[in-house]
Amino acid sequence: MTAPVPTFFGVAAFRQVGRISALGWDVLRAVPRRPFQFRELVRQSWFFASVTILPTAMVSIPFGAVIALHLGSLTKQIGAQSFTGAASALAIIQQASPLITALLVAGAGGSAMCADIGARTIREEIDAMEVLGVPPVQRLIVPRVLAAMTVSLLLNGVVSVVGVLGGYTFNVLLQGGTPGAYLASFNALAQLPDLWISEIKALLYGFVAGIVAAYRGLNPSAGPKGVGDAVNQAVVVTFLLLFLINVVLTGIYLQIVPPKGM
Repeated sequence: MTAPVPTFFGVAAFRQVGRISALGWDVLRAVPRRPFQFRELVRQSWFFASVTILPTAMVSIPFGAVIALHLGSLTKQIGAQSFTGAASALAIIQQASPLITALLVAGAGGSAMCADIGARTIREEIDAMEVLGVPPVQRLIVPRVLAAMTVSLLLNGVVSVVGVLGGYTFNVLLQGGTPGAYLASFNALAQLPDLWISEIKALLYGFVAGIVAAYRGLNPSAGPKGVGDAVNQAVVVTFLLLFLINVVLTGIYLQIVPPKGM
């Protein structure tokens, strides 16, 4: 009789990360394969957009306002109120917009995606597809992950515009800022790579949200309760990964792209 293999703290978490990474690699390999499920991609993109665009726009307005109000108060205390526009707009574009977009895509679209795939799994539809020779990753997962990435990329632009406009409005109306100073400071310190890193973050966040939701949907516990638990786990794991990835990407960006001087 063989002795049981000892398990160490964190081994299960590393196994989960490895399996999620393997699924992500399978999705990337399946993207160029034919036939490509273009109709399913359009349908899933419309679904993701329909459940996220309004909440995203509604969240971005107060988020931009809070950032503008706090930074406006801080810059007023140190005598640098003319830089409120640059500070608030760059904070919204670089940090707030991708995170807001990803959190809502993962929370609204990703949870629905996980529930749909989980229901198919417990009804043994995934096993039936494999028996029939239909690859589930290419047929079901790839269109949904690409839809999450596409919607994240587009919503990120919407959040950036709405957030900056909200911050501009609150700074000018409530804090006595001038429109010229707000726009001039933003033009003086902002640069094109700030927008690129925001879009790259949104694209990567959408990919991670889709992969995690698909993985948890493909591996639920038995029964409907298992699907519900898988949805909750997918949302929590996605949030943790997004914040970790944000720290890494922000650190790399600040090291590679020098800040723009006055």
